[in-house]
Order: sequence, then C-alpha cells, then structure tokens
Amino acid sequence: MRWKRTIQLLDVHAEGEIGKVAIGGVPKIPGKTVAEQLDWLNTNPKGQELRRFLCLEPRGAPIGSVNLLLPPKHPDADAAFIILQPDQAHASSGSNSICVTTALLESGIVEMKEPETIVTLETAAGLVKATATCRDGRCEKVKLTMVPSFVHELDVEVETPHWGKIKVDLCYGGIFYALVDVGQINLTIEKGNAAALVQAGMVLKELINRGIDVVHPEIPAISGVAYVMFRDLEADGTVRTCTTMWPGRADRSPCGTGNSANLAARHARGKAKVGDVFKSRSIIGSEFEVGLLAEAEVAGRPAIIPTIAGRGFTFGLSQVALDPFDPHPGGFALTDVWGPLAGEI
Repeated sequence: MRWKRTIQLLDVHAEGEIGKVAIGGVPKIPGKTVAEQLDWLNTNPKGQELRRFLCLEPRGAPIGSVNLLLPPKHPDADAAFIILQPDQAHASSGSNSICVTTALLESGIVEMKEPETIVTLETAAGLVKATATCRDGRCEKVKLTMVPSFVHELDVEVETPHWGKIKVDLCYGGIFYALVDVGQINLTIEKGNAAALVQAGMVLKELINRGIDVVHPEIPAISGVAYVMFRDLEADGTVRTCTTMWPGRADRSPCGTGNSANLAARHARGKAKVGDVFKSRSIIGSEFEVGLLAEAEVAGRPAIIPTIAGRGFTFGLSQVALDPFDPHPGGFALTDVWGPLAGEI
C-alpha cells in the first residue's frame, strides 16, 4: 500500500469522552509557541486540511477529539498537545489532558513511576500539571492543576427567540464558556434530553458570539465562546453539567475546562473558597473531582487555579492513512449523522 500520509492513534477516553492521541506520524506544525501553532492550525489551509483529515468522515466521527502530540516548547514541559475537533483546533481541555497523560504513561513515551508520576503538559493556554496515580503498569487516575481561570462577565443578558431573555456567565477555564443554568431553557440534564440540550447550545453559542467579543487578555489566539455549558446543582451539592459542542453533540465527560470556568464563577459569587472540593457529574453519570487550589491573577483581574481529577482508559490502537487516489482527502460531513449544522463544516 502506497499511502500518502499515515498517523498512529492511541484510543483513549476520559470518563466516557473520547480523546484519541496521535502518537506517531504527526507532521511538523509551524510556530514558535504552542499558541502560534494553534493559530496556524486554525488559519492556514494546510492546518485545516490536517484537522479535517482526522476529524471528519470517512476517517473521523462527530464524537470525540484527536490530540496532536507535539514536541514541547517550554523547558519544563514533558510534552505539548493541541486538541482537534470538527470545528477548529482548541487550546485546552481537561478530559483531553487526562487522555494525553494516560497515553503518554501507558505507551511508555513518558516513563511511568509508581505510585505517582508527574507529567507537565504544555498547551496553548499554558502549562498543565498532571499528577497520575499509577499501579501495575496502569494509570489509575489523573489530577490536573489547570491554567488560571477567570470571569469575563457574570449575568450577561441574552435575548433569545425561544426562551426570551436568559442570563449567562462568560468565563474562561482554558477556553471561553457561556455557562447557563439549565432551568432557563425548561430542560434537565439527562440522557433523554441530549438532543434538545445540544440544539439549544448551538443556538445560544451563535447568538452570543454574534453579539459579544471575548478575547484572552494575554493570549490573543484564544478568543470567542467555544462552548455553551448547561449546569444544575443536585441535592447533594454535586454540579451536573452538559457541555454542548459544535456541530451538535454533548460532552460525555463532566468537562474539565468547563468546570474550571464554572468554579471561577462560583468563586466570584462567594460560593467557593480555596480548599473546597466538589463533584461534577456528566450527562451520562460519570464524575470529576473539582477543587479550588489557589487564588491568582490574570492581566490584573482576579483568577483561580482549579484542579480536575478523573480517569482515563485506553481502548484501542489504530493507524489512519490517506490513499493518494482517495477523492475525499479533506473529509466531509452530512446532516444525517452530524446534525443540521453539518453544511457549515
């Protein structure tokens, strides 16, 4: 077989959310920093082609991400990575950081030390410290010390055609989120409502990004609301979440960057303090532990340092290839699988 391109993928999921890790065959990505590499992937036609090759049909699927494992730029980092999804390349992700850490250790790319291994990951949003609990050659649990998270604006009023005026919190947890109390759209976070939640999330994301500009004050490559995360508070204090992701699906995990953003909102309202730890439960019932490690500052505004803990599981090893005669090198998406926004991909 004379393949034009081959990339080796280790299949991993974190509490149900798939985050495949490209461990071999990744081409050189231009850029002096990981943020510059992120920008190249999102703006250069060759970068977009690589993302489409891995994330769209016939080689990809709507569910999950592909993490490009890259040589680190920072001297303290063990590895760098960028998250590829159907819409664009993203700067940071808690579930994908857990997947990458699990892949690095269980594949032997980074030496596993028992009972604990510390792996420093470099993302476009900054360094993420991953503390992995290891036993019998397996990565049992990963606790992430995330990048500083902060509030952009609380209680922003958004006029909607379906639910009238609703309030959202615009917060940063490695990427920008619109955080919405789910009761405002007359839904609950459960499996049977996944399609309705996703449809609502896509509408809200478009409305918010059309009318509000958000840009990281220190990393201009990170801008715009990436996801809408619906939230609720259960009787035992557990935060229930559903992060909705373009072009139309629900995050299977509780969402690490989303919970980091939500923790910043809770801290700003006086509902969380340093040392607090709580559970976050996803739409499928999987859980992360979310902690407030410290207070911080980003460009003069108050911020926090969150921690996210969860489990990653490897479930396969594959190789994605491109036949030089394949008529679909850039991939495609159809509305029957990808939903009504497939035509925009």
